[in-house]
Amino acid sequence: YTLGVMVVWMGVYALFNFINEINLIGQHNYTTLSAIIYVAADLPAVIYAHSSVIILLGCLLGMGHLAATSQLVVIRGCGVSIMQISKKAVKAGLMFIFMVILLGEFIAPFTTQYAESFKIKALGKNVSTVSQQGFWLKDGNTIINVKENFDGRVFGDVTLIKLNKVNQLDSIVHSDKALFDNDNLKLEKAQHYQFSQHDKFTKIQFKDIQKHSVKVSFDQTLVKDLEKEPNELSGWELYKQIDFLVDNNLTSSAFEIELYKRLVKPITLVAMLLLSMLFIFGSLRDATLGKKIFLGVIIALFFELSSRIGGAISLRFDYDPLFSASAPTLVVLVIAFFLLKKKSAS
Repeated sequence: YTLGVMVVWMGVYALFNFINEINLIGQHNYTTLSAIIYVAADLPAVIYAHSSVIILLGCLLGMGHLAATSQLVVIRGCGVSIMQISKKAVKAGLMFIFMVILLGEFIAPFTTQYAESFKIKALGKNVSTVSQQGFWLKDGNTIINVKENFDGRVFGDVTLIKLNKVNQLDSIVHSDKALFDNDNLKLEKAQHYQFSQHDKFTKIQFKDIQKHSVKVSFDQTLVKDLEKEPNELSGWELYKQIDFLVDNNLTSSAFEIELYKRLVKPITLVAMLLLSMLFIFGSLRDATLGKKIFLGVIIALFFELSSRIGGAISLRFDYDPLFSASAPTLVVLVIAFFLLKKKSAS
């Protein structure tokens, strides 16, 4: 049932996403087939993002079928408690949970990146012409400021500020364009300012340099990931990015929240399974299946919304990222567990 819900959910999303792409069809080389490929490549990320709703509805349909055919009555009549049934439902859902985690960590980041790259090329745009937000980095005794980050390899308006051993200004190198090749930052047509202290005065020497190369300790992947949203990275990439940002005294809260959400994702899906059991054995057990599904969708979407709002509040007021990412899951898990336990004991 969960797989069936996933297929239907994917189909509905793909349809609406394709409708959004219709206006772009016909531009440059972006054809109907291109739109279909783009929508299809984005589906793994959709499954991972909406897995909470999918697993809740899947369990609702499966257990609802057992209840409608009186099979649950027979199972309960054999002395099987509600908690035991819930445990078996969780065990049955572990395969789907495992599949979702694999999808989110190893497949979705690559397919999403491919989808965006494919769409840009089909529309006749060049990735290197799209300027991303700049950044500041500290590499040893050199401070690097990039105003324009085009694709993680081509930079615009680059300034290198070098400090001496006593943290005084030693030199400044500026260039309108720089290429990042592996661990070398190559500046073209740069202006070099050398500072030297003479008594109470500072002497400044200026010269033009056609080419200036600087070896850096960070790699191109980390810089390229700066232009990506946290949800576009895998768990390992998030961990490396956080370490990279912390080392450079840059804000990493958004990446930390996303990483903690990834870590609690399996627990979140288990919480959704237990929540669905409340619809079967709780006060809504006599409600129609359609009403249960409707309420299930509303609650699951509200859970997703509260999780996102919690992340935004954490970023705005500097709350603990771990608390922000795990609080909604823990609240649902604790409430569902104790209510099921109470029903099982009654």
